[in-house]
Amino acid sequence: MWFIRTAAITALLTCLLPSSLAAVNYTNPLIKQRADPHIHKHTDGFYYFTATVPEFDKIILRRAPTIQALASAPETTIWRRKASGVGSNQVWAPELHYIDNKWYIYVALGVSGQWRIRAFVLEGTGDNPLTATWVEKGLIKTNWDTFSLDASTFVVNGTRYLVWAQQEPSRSDENSSLMLAPLANPWTIRGTAVAVSRPTLAWERIGYKVNEGPSVIQKNGKIFLTYSASATDYNYCMGLLTAKVGDDLMKPASWVKSQSPVFVSNDQTKQFGPGHNSFTTAEDGSDLMVYHARQYKDIKGDPLNDPNRQTRVQKLYWKADGTPDFGVPVADGITVFN
Repeated sequence: MWFIRTAAITALLTCLLPSSLAAVNYTNPLIKQRADPHIHKHTDGFYYFTATVPEFDKIILRRAPTIQALASAPETTIWRRKASGVGSNQVWAPELHYIDNKWYIYVALGVSGQWRIRAFVLEGTGDNPLTATWVEKGLIKTNWDTFSLDASTFVVNGTRYLVWAQQEPSRSDENSSLMLAPLANPWTIRGTAVAVSRPTLAWERIGYKVNEGPSVIQKNGKIFLTYSASATDYNYCMGLLTAKVGDDLMKPASWVKSQSPVFVSNDQTKQFGPGHNSFTTAEDGSDLMVYHARQYKDIKGDPLNDPNRQTRVQKLYWKADGTPDFGVPVADGITVFN
């Protein structure tokens, strides 16, 4: 019976091990019909989830002690589409951040009857964003009053930056470039923004000429900025910009673009149009990529009207040279990470 006792002791030790040493697996898709997903791991030990809903009519949040538990966690609606004005049409790609002891949601909002989408900020006060008191800080004023969305924020060397997608007036044949500016506060940029990436490569210009959905992860003295490109069908894919921590990030030349996409549709795993990712930290301390994809290639009509962009998570690996290895979109089911 020694093997039974050994197995029992092993199971007990596994339960007692700190989470940083315990293996973590996930079942994909994590959450169905939730696009542009963002997961924030907070200092309270909880994971917070938000994403675009197919109706484009509200901002939802989920809270759970583990990433897998987000799949069954109840949703709380913290903001709803308005009857008129800013916020009366599209509600796209919310991101949740905790800055200076307050919660902030960056979200793109549209206007009913118009193609007028702009980046917007909400501020929440309270320990738990699901029960926080939320106020509108308003539109983010940028260089131009043009199509803008997908705002995200990160800190390098003590400076907080905002990165987002926006159409440049001088490049009206393109849908959006990636813009960067330091922040004076979480809803106000400081100075003049610069374009750090434009959809100039063939794989960024299929269906639509797009650079959007930026997200940053920092490791090994470098800043890795992922983004998504092309139409939101199976051509949707992820690109990568890289800069050094010591570089002047407001100089576009500091950012080096990978000439090929780093994460694309995969016929073998049956995952199509992977993109609009964010990064978070797994229970075992490893880096995770959160993104959406569909399980089929062919879509009738406008892909934005197809609701089945599913939230997925998978481990982000690192190459010997210190750069990220995104791999391929994993197949549905339980994913075992090494």
